[in-house]
Amino acid sequence: MPSYDLEADFQRDIYSVSRLNSEVRAVLEGSFPLLWVEGEISNLASPASGHIYFSLKDPHAQVRCAMFRMKRQYLRFQPKNGLKVLIRARVGLYEGRGEFQLIAEHMEPAGEGDLRQAFERLKQDLQTEGLFDSAHKQTLPKIPKRIGIITSPTGAAIQDVVTVLKRRFPAVPLLIYPVAVQGEEAPRSILNALRLAERRRDCDLLILTRGGGSLEDLMAFNDESVARAIHNLSIPLISAVGHEVDFTIADFVADLRAPTPSVAAELATPDQQEIQEKLFTLSRRVTLATARQAQHKTASFKALEQRLLRGHPGNRLQQQQQYLDDLYVQLNRRISVIISTKKTTLELAKTKLKSTTPTTRLKQQDERCTTLHHRLQRIIKGHMNLKHHDLGLIAGKLNALSPLGTLDRGYSITYLLPGKDVLDDVRNTHPGDTLETRISNGRIISSVLTTSSEQ
Repeated sequence: MPSYDLEADFQRDIYSVSRLNSEVRAVLEGSFPLLWVEGEISNLASPASGHIYFSLKDPHAQVRCAMFRMKRQYLRFQPKNGLKVLIRARVGLYEGRGEFQLIAEHMEPAGEGDLRQAFERLKQDLQTEGLFDSAHKQTLPKIPKRIGIITSPTGAAIQDVVTVLKRRFPAVPLLIYPVAVQGEEAPRSILNALRLAERRRDCDLLILTRGGGSLEDLMAFNDESVARAIHNLSIPLISAVGHEVDFTIADFVADLRAPTPSVAAELATPDQQEIQEKLFTLSRRVTLATARQAQHKTASFKALEQRLLRGHPGNRLQQQQQYLDDLYVQLNRRISVIISTKKTTLELAKTKLKSTTPTTRLKQQDERCTTLHHRLQRIIKGHMNLKHHDLGLIAGKLNALSPLGTLDRGYSITYLLPGKDVLDDVRNTHPGDTLETRISNGRIISSVLTTSSEQ
């Protein structure tokens, strides 16, 4: 009978199911990079959360997959059972059921990769050729006389464009060029519409638009002949193909790219409300300018009227009479000022003459001597006080630096006899040595019994 090792049993590393699934998930996610996987969709489920769950299968196997809402919102097509797709995914494990699964980051219909490569090649060739250069872009008219819309007459895009145009600027007439926007005939249909618009020149602005879709759905707008026709147009064109995330060759070569059909309509026309506000502002400015001009002309007329009255002979005679009266008053005032000035000068001369008599000069010199004597006494006294103060400061400093002053503050000086060397280190004395200690009021002779160092 085999023996049972109780201690070894206690040392077992026992996993819980949750721990096992968590560590397996970490191993899977860390062992595989992002993968491209192709297969057919089955068991598709779309709960209210916005996530989608499905199986991806081939003739021999299947694997569970999940695509969360944040990634699903960028899909340009609607996934459905039986559709063959290509996904870019991370390998993972759903811990709740211990189920191996793929987390899809991107999904596209199978075969779209070839379309994408063709799209990129054509885009690169046309860009190198210069079809996308901003130098070829035309300026849109501020207020178009007529707008041509090249799109499907039954699609949602035409409804969005017309609704916005009627709301923003209903006065502009619209001309619809119906075309196919998807399928084999779509490029030729769009090309014919562009040529017709160029030949007839009924519009001074064109909008090329359709709703969103997959890359395959939008291939008519990635056609080289359509791109060159747009480039050769003499009429400005706005391209609004698909959703914000969709880009086509037509977008790059057009004079302006709009992310959605509605935005294209907003870019094509001004807002009538803004125009009405500008017209109202201009009307007010014209009214105010007219009023100011009328006021200015009225003031000019009154000024001319006053000028005519001032030029009347009677007024001129009155002005001259008043001028003579003013001159007479000024002459009398000037004579009075001259007489007053002469009197003041005479009085000043008398005062100056009095101040120069010998008696006055002697009195002034005596007063000056007295003042100088008092000033000298004040200077000598101040100088003596300053010297007394400086002497006190020097005496205080001398006393502070004197060894006797230090003794008065409670300190002492110890000498080692018989040489009376100052003792400043305990290691310089030994038991039996004679010491002389100087304090403030005498000396003390002592003998060393023992020594100790504090270091």
